[in-house]
Amino acid sequence: MELRVVDRTDNELRIEIAGENHTFMNVLKGSLLRTDGVAAATYDVNPEQSGGQTEPILSINTEAGVRPLDALEEAARGVSDQMGSLGAEIEAAFAAEP
Repeated sequence: MELRVVDRTDNELRIEIAGENHTFMNVLKGSLLRTDGVAAATYDVNPEQSGGQTEPILSINTEAGVRPLDALEEAARGVSDQMGSLGAEIEAAFAAEP
C-alpha cells in the first residue's frame, strides 16, 4: 500500500492511498467515524470531479487536541482487529460444520 500526504494541519489530514477502491475506503472511513475525536471522515475517488485524480484521497477532520494521524492509526488498528475476529469466527464455523 502506497501512501502520500496531500495536506496536513493540526486537525486535518488528506492522504492519498494508492491502489485501493471503495471496498477498503468505506471500511476505513467507517472505522474512523467510530473513533473518538474524529469530527468528520470522507474519501474521494472520482477523477472527473477531482482534477484528474485517479487514487482515493482520504480526508480526516478531528476535534481540538486530537491528531488526525493518531486517529487514523487507531482506526486502522480497529479494522485489523475486526478482520482478525472475522477470521476466527469463519474458522470456528467451518470447524463446527458436519
